[in-house]
Amino acid sequence: MNQATLHQLKVFEAAARHGSFTRAAEELFLTQPTISMQIKQLTKSVGLPLFEQVGKRLYLTEAGRELFATCRQIFETIDKFQMTIANLKGLKQGQLRLAVITTAKYIIPRLLGPFCQLYPGIDISLQVTNHELILDRMMGNLDDLYIMSQIPEHFDVNFQPFLENPLVVLAPANHPLAKEKNIPIERLGEEPFIMREPGSGTRSAVQSLFEEHEIKVKVKLELGSNEAIKQAIAGGLGISVLSRHTLLTDIAEFSILDVQHFPIKRTWYMVYPAGKQLSIIAHTYYEYLLEAAQKITEQGGLILDHTVETNL
Repeated sequence: MNQATLHQLKVFEAAARHGSFTRAAEELFLTQPTISMQIKQLTKSVGLPLFEQVGKRLYLTEAGRELFATCRQIFETIDKFQMTIANLKGLKQGQLRLAVITTAKYIIPRLLGPFCQLYPGIDISLQVTNHELILDRMMGNLDDLYIMSQIPEHFDVNFQPFLENPLVVLAPANHPLAKEKNIPIERLGEEPFIMREPGSGTRSAVQSLFEEHEIKVKVKLELGSNEAIKQAIAGGLGISVLSRHTLLTDIAEFSILDVQHFPIKRTWYMVYPAGKQLSIIAHTYYEYLLEAAQKITEQGGLILDHTVETNL
């Protein structure tokens, strides 16, 4: 093990956590052959197999399970060291690691700009993904703070609501229903519908509402990106339900339909595992985001103009 590197341990930890070389490669921005080579070299250093393949699935061997637990301890110790150093340096330099739900990508990056101007020595890592993969990252303790639209059910977490995130029915600007009021929710069953991918929090909220009212929609497309859905709506392929915040810049291209039981009321939360000690940087951003969200709400909730940004 004297020849094992920290990089190899990071590769192994990601592959073990996901049970997949492919997903580890995606998370670490490496190629799958690189992942395989690093695992092979680490296996040689350990002297025992770390994975076994049964069918198409990867499983940890006993040696792999022991190494996985050791990796968690090593990375936790390194995190504590980095936190101590960051606290010693104050806010002059350090790193902030954020993972945000896909809908929040329309607003969180806008709020990072003023924060970086206040603290130019801080490097920021921003991961944007869906609810399911954020839970994976939280399980691996990969980030300082998580921005989510629903509280994890099976994790012991601290959470703080900070901004409303209403889900609305979007259609092309010239859609026949654009000028109608109080449209029955059943009417959505007659329209071609564009749905977010499985694992999306938005999809889960929409499906719950439809099931509650026994609505069956005609799903024409499933897309994994809000931007792709917006382009499909603009192209006349159907209607969808998205966060109102996705329309920060191009609201003129779309109509928000006045449908019964909409908007679906949702809230963004700042979340982190219970027992996790926030670094001074993460705590400062936590307080900053609460203040920034309050100012957005006071300004009408959605449009971040230059005045709002510079006053944060």
